[in-house]
Amino acid sequence: MKAIITVIGKDTVGILAKVSEACANADVNIVEVTQSVLQDMFAMVMLVEIGKSNLPFEQLRASLEEVGETTATKIHIMHEDIFNSMHKI
Repeated sequence: MKAIITVIGKDTVGILAKVSEACANADVNIVEVTQSVLQDMFAMVMLVEIGKSNLPFEQLRASLEEVGETTATKIHIMHEDIFNSMHKI
């Protein structure tokens, strides 16, 4: 099972590292990542494999939201099938 993680906020050192660390701690594999810095704004989209995660989805969401609080970013995660359904409309 896959999910999409999005991260948006003011660019600071270590955002990618902290999000990646949260994924690693939850046994979430990062399949693909793209990021951009637009002036001083950071934007990242990650495709992750959550099938072997050691955290239930809601706990993973809460863990990523905590990372967002520490990095002053907004982090969202959604199942790939929901993401795909939203973009078919």
